[in-house]
Amino acid sequence: MNLFLQEIPASERAPKTIQETPAPGQDPLIARGLQKEQYAGIIGLAIALIAAVGFFSQRVEYAIAFAVFLSAILIALFLFI
Repeated sequence: MNLFLQEIPASERAPKTIQETPAPGQDPLIARGLQKEQYAGIIGLAIALIAAVGFFSQRVEYAIAFAVFLSAILIALFLFI
């Protein structure tokens, strides 16, 4: 009996499901049309936060605005290097 030519019976626990690959570019878990509205909402909230803090303290408003401006410049710098 030659072991190299012997067929191995299929296991009863072998997976019997078929895996379907989704079409490229059609992932239903990614909301593609909402990015602009989300960015506008985030920017609006940031402006409202700075205005609310500025109502109580002008120095804190300037500090937050400077930190946001500096962060944006550093993020852009590191992304494009």
